[in-house]
Amino acid sequence: MHFRRIASVVLGAILLSCFASASIFAQGSDASPSQRLDVMKSRLDTMRRSLNSAISSINSKDNGDKPASADDPGARLRGLEQEVGSISKEILDARGKIERSERLEAGLLDRLEAAVAELNTRVEAGLQSTASARRSAGDAASAAPKKKKKKKGFLGIFGGGGDDKYEELTGTVAPGRDRVLFEEAAREVRKGNHETGRLLFNTIITTYPDSTYLPMAKLAIADSFYLEGVTSSLIQAAAAYQDWLTFFPTHPLADDVMLKIAESDMRQMGLPDRQTTNARKAEQRLKVLLQQFPDTPLKEAALRRLREVQENLGMHNLLVARFYYKRNENGVGGLRGAQSRLREIVEKYPDFSYMDEVLYRLGDLYVQEEEPDEAAKYYQQVVRDWPNSEYAEKAKDQLEKIGSAVPDPDPIKIKMAPPERPGTMQRVMSEVLGTVDVTVDKNGVLISKDDKGGNDLIDIVLRNQGELPSNATPNAPTIVDPVQRRPPARPPVQDTRPATKTDTQTGGNGTTAKPAQPGAPRDGTNTVAPSVAPPTTNTAPATVPATPAGAKP
Repeated sequence: MHFRRIASVVLGAILLSCFASASIFAQGSDASPSQRLDVMKSRLDTMRRSLNSAISSINSKDNGDKPASADDPGARLRGLEQEVGSISKEILDARGKIERSERLEAGLLDRLEAAVAELNTRVEAGLQSTASARRSAGDAASAAPKKKKKKKGFLGIFGGGGDDKYEELTGTVAPGRDRVLFEEAAREVRKGNHETGRLLFNTIITTYPDSTYLPMAKLAIADSFYLEGVTSSLIQAAAAYQDWLTFFPTHPLADDVMLKIAESDMRQMGLPDRQTTNARKAEQRLKVLLQQFPDTPLKEAALRRLREVQENLGMHNLLVARFYYKRNENGVGGLRGAQSRLREIVEKYPDFSYMDEVLYRLGDLYVQEEEPDEAAKYYQQVVRDWPNSEYAEKAKDQLEKIGSAVPDPDPIKIKMAPPERPGTMQRVMSEVLGTVDVTVDKNGVLISKDDKGGNDLIDIVLRNQGELPSNATPNAPTIVDPVQRRPPARPPVQDTRPATKTDTQTGGNGTTAKPAQPGAPRDGTNTVAPSVAPPTTNTAPATVPATPAGAKP
């Protein structure tokens, strides 16, 4: 029965992974063909390294001239490795066509993405099903005398050659090794060896499905992509974070992960005069975060990011409206197009910094349509709410022309400085660099970009045997500058166990994996909010010397 429960959990995880893998490419479909190919190549490279590492640890039976049995673990893994190579060749051919400016076959990228997603699911299943065979091979290898082998550099680490410690870690299965893998993987990611770290984290997922480190390993893989920061990595980071939420929707870190998905999209945002796909994705994710977690300590940071994203979207609409406005002035149409864009700004982005211009232009358009009453509403709003604007005097003149009342300016707003807008040099630099100046935290949820160990949430997870402290309780929100925010998202508790490297994972293969870590909802209606335990007496000292700046209070 115990084996059946484990098997059912693993099967459920595989099925969820299948749907999650498909979502990765659904997100990447708006990227350029080159970026989509980069994402696929990266995933195939990870699969190949995992398979080569597993194959190197299995010695298939010598059947002479007879072909290996289909049930042979080594033969199964080698077959998967050949499929990876076949799809990799197709991706390489597609990349060559793009470089030669040749047209790709219709639907080719969609077909390749579906093939990679399906193959990834089968590779994970194959690695999990051959774990016992690798364990047996590892036991036999440990009993046999070891031979000194010549080191082969980076690829030798995972290709079966070399005298590196990671060959044994990834090639054999042993109780307690999941903790060692987790610790070494975190160290590699911090050193900038993201691919190596991801392989070690992925070994925990595919080889130790009942490990307590599994949830944090999946999250650390997403962090490693986010820390890399290039466009193809950010696409995979957003997908990996979303994959993690699929498995652990009620985990206490769910709100942190949702914010990180939005930040992944924000870091890919283009200038307002370019495509707005990533900006719209970020806006939607931030709204969902605020809706699902209304009491999150990240609320202030999320609202700030939402204002910046909506500023980008508002400017995009204003640029389009200016184009149509100019066409209309030249008598070639465009009045309706300008009106629709300007009204969208008024309805959706009330904090837009160029709202005075938006309102004034709307008034002008209604004057041209001979609707003075409607035009007066917008002119009056400019005079009343934007008294220091360059459009205030123009709006007064228009109100006098159409015979409407000129309102007094708001006494509070007349004392306010005009809204801050980018200067000429800043606009030029943005155009040259092609980037948007937005507030994002470039640290991951578990791992910081510049921290070398000791202060991150992943260090607390290690000290607590792969789990967050069960009695970690957020205090009243104390918002700091979101730019400075760093993990951990939940404050650590005092750990009475010694944090030594020799600690072993007692439950490495003896407990059943749980696909989620549910927590109590923050209120009676939000069933997916992170848990907030009632206030408890904490024996930790009043001042924690190593609390990271910007941690969730």
